[in-house]
Amino acid sequence: MNNNKTFKFFFILTLFTFFGNKSYSQKLETNYRQLKNDSLRIGTGENDFLPFIRSGYTLMIPKDKIVKGVLIFLEDSGYDKRNKSAKQIYNQASKKGFAVLSVSTEIPFDFYFSKTSILSTHKLIHEAFTKYNLPNKNIFFLGASLVGHRAMRYIKFMKAGNYEFQLNIEGIVICNFTLDWTRKWYQHKREIRINRNNLWEAKFINFMLETYLKGTPKTKPDNYHNFSPYSYYDEKNRNIKIYKNYAVRAYIEPAIKYRLTNYLKTLYENNSIDIVGFLAELELAGNENTELIVFQPEDSSLEKKNTQTTWNTINKDELMDWIQKQTEK
Repeated sequence: MNNNKTFKFFFILTLFTFFGNKSYSQKLETNYRQLKNDSLRIGTGENDFLPFIRSGYTLMIPKDKIVKGVLIFLEDSGYDKRNKSAKQIYNQASKKGFAVLSVSTEIPFDFYFSKTSILSTHKLIHEAFTKYNLPNKNIFFLGASLVGHRAMRYIKFMKAGNYEFQLNIEGIVICNFTLDWTRKWYQHKREIRINRNNLWEAKFINFMLETYLKGTPKTKPDNYHNFSPYSYYDEKNRNIKIYKNYAVRAYIEPAIKYRLTNYLKTLYENNSIDIVGFLAELELAGNENTELIVFQPEDSSLEKKNTQTTWNTINKDELMDWIQKQTEK
């Protein structure tokens, strides 16, 4: 190959590499508080404690673009890789001109039982919006597992309170998490009874529910209904009206055979039924902007199936297209 041809070859290869692997320029800002030297009781045993984590936030701001909206994830700063869900959508959000904000309280695996946790989150969000002059429009909450649950709790709390700073929320992306805590409590009671799987999560969550909701669904049903964005057992469907004016996209991965084969779980031990019920009640309440995406086993090559793997499977480019369309309505 002569020198001229060699130059052309490497020039074309360079262009291909550049455009084929293009990433969008971003600025990351972090602000986390000093770690508290304390722990939280999570069970009745002498070693059933978890140390506190850092409260604060990470903010991704797209460079060389006008920020036209903000995606918010209420992720823990500890125990899992920090901001692991938010990071998966940084490039796609940056391309569309969206900032991404991840917020964590100091409580490990925070269920937002207390007003203190939610107010801490609110102050951190307000701080980030003020310090970095983020636009209070086109706001979307996203997340799987407790990340999504916290979003629902935060939205309810802020709607009920007369706070000066209020987010102008456009939509919610819910991904395979528990909405009905009555159902979840009964799920864990069955898992403990049959004693076939790792029971750490079942015992931990039921302990937390019974402690902070001051009883069980049998003794304090209203506390569980009030804590749940949706519950099949709540005849009043008291919380549905809170979310009826938002665009809602929901992702589920029932994986029925997988859960039956590996864990002997029934249809009742599946977050999918909560989400389908929630969407049905939203439509009955008059929300005409809901969408359900169902992943089938062949849609993902991941052998393990849980809330996080459902989020990992989502096509983030297509999701950002949906988010942008909501802002144009």
